[in-house]
Amino acid sequence: MSTPEVAGLDGAGRMLAAWQDDAGPVQLHPGDLGWFRRFGAERTAAAVRTWSRDGEVLAVGLLDGPDLLRLGIAPGALHDAELARRMAEDVAVPERGVLPAGEVYVAAPAGALGPELLARDGWAVDEPWTPLRRDLREPVPDPGVHVEVVGPAQAAERAAVQRAAFGKSTFTEDRWHLVAAAPPYADARCLLARNDRGEAVAAVTVWSAGEGRPGLIEPMGVHAEHRGHGYGRAITVAAARALRELGSSSVVVDTLASNTAAVATYRSAGLRQLPDMLDLRRSA
Repeated sequence: MSTPEVAGLDGAGRMLAAWQDDAGPVQLHPGDLGWFRRFGAERTAAAVRTWSRDGEVLAVGLLDGPDLLRLGIAPGALHDAELARRMAEDVAVPERGVLPAGEVYVAAPAGALGPELLARDGWAVDEPWTPLRRDLREPVPDPGVHVEVVGPAQAAERAAVQRAAFGKSTFTEDRWHLVAAAPPYADARCLLARNDRGEAVAAVTVWSAGEGRPGLIEPMGVHAEHRGHGYGRAITVAAARALRELGSSSVVVDTLASNTAAVATYRSAGLRQLPDMLDLRRSA
């Protein structure tokens, strides 16, 4: 297990992109690293963990907050018992620098052996997440609202919608610029939806993993003062259109299963609900 330098972030992102597959599980996406870049390159590098064998990266983890490790695993290594054992040991021992002591969580792709080993070691099943996917082989309809691609001129409005959609968000115009200036954003778009009065009502960021691979929505939000008018569905449809233009094979997103409003919004935009994924939790 190792932590990359800033120069190694692009390599980790390329690995994650190569592992995205419509036939495989929804897992950590290069767009997750791209969105984390709002905190800067150094902090992003410090939050990444990689597991390798004979010089080949087999798994990438992102400390998405102080107590949650999200994992992406190479398709050929999902059932690799040796890798699973190593990862489980590294995650379970705070001194190894993956997760701290106390209550922590691990989110791994479905089918990986690591969670099974953790469960045997006293970890418990935690809150379920619902992944959703929409195939992009067919054209996507018009979203029905005015949608524009966010550039520097719209960055302040984009950030304001984010804060209004998520009460604890610390997203700012400066942080948008950090995201947009980072290499992963070359395969991304921020979109802003406006109502008939020209007010910014919803926003989304989409991330391509390359031609013919699943693209990611991370994040999507509707301004708290403009909910209940179908803007979440509209901006999600716009996100699907943008990813299709970027060459993505599908659009994927995941949300807490308990967030039934979000699940309903994504389903209304044509995304198909997939089987829930389960986090694992270690109590304090």
